[in-house]
Amino acid sequence: MFSQDDDNQGVVLGVVFGLIALVIALVIGVGIYSADEPMKASAPAAADTVLPAVAAVPAAAPVDADAASVKVENGVVKFYFASGKADLAAGANEALADVVKAVAAGKTATISGFHDATGNAAQNAELAKQRALAVRDALTALGVPQDKIELKKPEATTASGSNAEARRVEVAVQ
Repeated sequence: MFSQDDDNQGVVLGVVFGLIALVIALVIGVGIYSADEPMKASAPAAADTVLPAVAAVPAAAPVDADAASVKVENGVVKFYFASGKADLAAGANEALADVVKAVAAGKTATISGFHDATGNAAQNAELAKQRALAVRDALTALGVPQDKIELKKPEATTASGSNAEARRVEVAVQ
């Protein structure tokens, strides 16, 4: 009932499926490798972002729509938050290291919280406050005295830009 052709057909099908899996893995691998290269090429050198009193943390890729991140722009440490959350991004302590040094040298850290324009305005304002307090707590955990930290409510807490960019807390040294 079975012939040798049936046995050969199973081997051929196995080889064909193996080749298909290999091609798919190769395409995915090349896609991942190619996606990483532009970020490596476009990341600024640390010297490009150094400003007095606040050091450089290379600027991150564009703000992800719903992920926490942190970057330094023009001497201001900017924490971006996921929608509805007040959790700090990985790398927060590294980004705040130079703020800590500047405060130790006699400066003051000013923290301002912003929110996006979606949802309930009162809840957004409270969330912006909670995010600012989370950044303050991170600074105090790094040894910054509370009397050297100023929580400043901006005149307009609803920030401009995309919603992901608007959900932020800024730390400036003065």
